[in-house]
Amino acid sequence: MPKGFWKTLKTPFVAIAPMANVTDVAFRSVLIKYGRPDVMWTEFVSADGLCDIRGREKLLHDLQFSKKERPIVAQIFSSNPEHIYQATTLVVSLGFDGVDINMGCPDKAVIRQGAGAALINDPKRAIEIINAAQRGAGKIPVSVKTRIGYSRNDIETWMPILAESNLDAITIHGRTKKEMSKAPAHWDLIKRSAEIIRSLNTKKTCPIILGNGDVQDRYEAVEKAKEFGVDGVMIGRGIFSNIYAFRKRKKELTPLDRISILSYHISQFENMYIGDTSLRIKRYDYLKKFFKIYISDFNGAKEIRIQLMNTKNADEARKIIKHITVDTN
Repeated sequence: MPKGFWKTLKTPFVAIAPMANVTDVAFRSVLIKYGRPDVMWTEFVSADGLCDIRGREKLLHDLQFSKKERPIVAQIFSSNPEHIYQATTLVVSLGFDGVDINMGCPDKAVIRQGAGAALINDPKRAIEIINAAQRGAGKIPVSVKTRIGYSRNDIETWMPILAESNLDAITIHGRTKKEMSKAPAHWDLIKRSAEIIRSLNTKKTCPIILGNGDVQDRYEAVEKAKEFGVDGVMIGRGIFSNIYAFRKRKKELTPLDRISILSYHISQFENMYIGDTSLRIKRYDYLKKFFKIYISDFNGAKEIRIQLMNTKNADEARKIIKHITVDTN
């Protein structure tokens, strides 16, 4: 039986997908205030880096969270079972509600390490990594986020391996590694994956199953969950076109709303790096990818975005935002 918060979560639920350089504590603070998911995920963090004394301090910024975000799951990745074990014990000590193993990332640097989606082609190592996380997790649940295959549809061989690994939850991104995000998500294969997993488990032992791919908001997520037989749905890139994607009550996102939310996001970004000026400067470019979300759909938005993209710090951005005027007529 799934343990921890998974066993009490009302279905169908909606989660934020873990996205590198996106789902940090600053952005999650925005979601808490303006439309929160039912489950939070951190961006993925290198277990190898967490096991390195020099790298750990910087990576701990990526594992910051507040009590308001609960339930929150920390996602880690590695091809080294011992490092996964050590990183999982760290995640437990930090007070997370769950740990998730990334077995779906298509990034070339991650693949070269034998991690992420590479583990689909290395089931023996994948099992070792899951077992290591479960040894380190204690009472908190362990989950996996993966894809339907590496270069082709592998669900008939890959899903049984995950189904029999005593996981608490499995998230299935409906694309292969080869497809990246270029093809439409194969929700029919997500449905078949759920059927395979359930056929190999009893009702009590079956993990929670989430689908992921091309979902724009909570309303579509609930429909997808019902239609394709999953317990929950992750929203990833959909958030870039609608910051209100997780709201339970629909609300029109006006230009003034966007500007106000951006100001709040900038303040949360600065709070994230209090006491670490060098890292705040280094990671300011991460904040820039959000400018297109907020500064759009009004006259002059393009020109303002160009100005913001040329800024070097939050103070410069704030000065530009302060002087934005929007014609609401």
